[in-house]
Amino acid sequence: MKFEVEVKQTEEEVAATGQQFRRQMIVKDCSGYAAPGIATYIMGSSGAGKTSLLNILSDRVALINKAKLSGQVVFNDSVPINQDTYARYAAYVMQDDILFSHFTCLEALTFSARLRLTNPVDEQDKMVESIIKELGLFHVKDSQIGSVNRKILSGGERKRTSVGVELVSDPSLIMLDEPTSGLDSFKARSICKLLNDLARKKGKTIVATIH
Repeated sequence: MKFEVEVKQTEEEVAATGQQFRRQMIVKDCSGYAAPGIATYIMGSSGAGKTSLLNILSDRVALINKAKLSGQVVFNDSVPINQDTYARYAAYVMQDDILFSHFTCLEALTFSARLRLTNPVDEQDKMVESIIKELGLFHVKDSQIGSVNRKILSGGERKRTSVGVELVSDPSLIMLDEPTSGLDSFKARSICKLLNDLARKKGKTIVATIH
C-alpha cells in the first residue's frame, strides 16, 4: 500500500527547486494483517503516518489535492473495506473524545444504543449495563462526562466511555487512534489491558496506534 500527497514547499525550497509543490510519501510499501483475538499496536513518533494509516484502513481518507492511494484493504481476505462494510463490521475510536459533556456515562452509551440498535429497549439497557461493568465504569455511570474546562471524569474514564459508545454495536474490529495519549502510565496501562481483554476474551480484532 502507498499513499502520497502534494504539499506546498517553503520559500527556500521553491528557490532551490523552482517548484511550488512537491510529492510527499505518507505511507510507503505497507502491508500486513490483524487477526481476531489479538491486539495489534502500530507504534511511531509524531508525523510518522500512524493516523493516516488508520484512516486508510477505515476508508476515511479523502483523495483531494492530488493525493494518490494504491493498494487494497479487505476483511477476511475477501470483503473490500468501504464506508458501508466498515460500519457493519467495525468501529473507530478517535484520539479526541467526541462526547456530550452534560451526558452521564450511562446516558452516552444509552444514546448510542438507541441510534444504532433495533432490538427491544430493555435488551439494549441490559447490554449497556453489561458494557459499563466490563469497562469498570459502574462507579461513575451516573456522573457527567465533563469537558476540558469542566473536568469530572478522569482521562482514562473518558477514554473507556468512548470505547463503550462504540462497543454497543458489538463490532468485530475496533480501531483506536492513540488511545493512551494524554494519560499517565497507570491509566495508559489500564487502557491497554482493556484492549487486550477485549481481544482475548471477546475475540475482537483490535488495531491501535501508540505514540
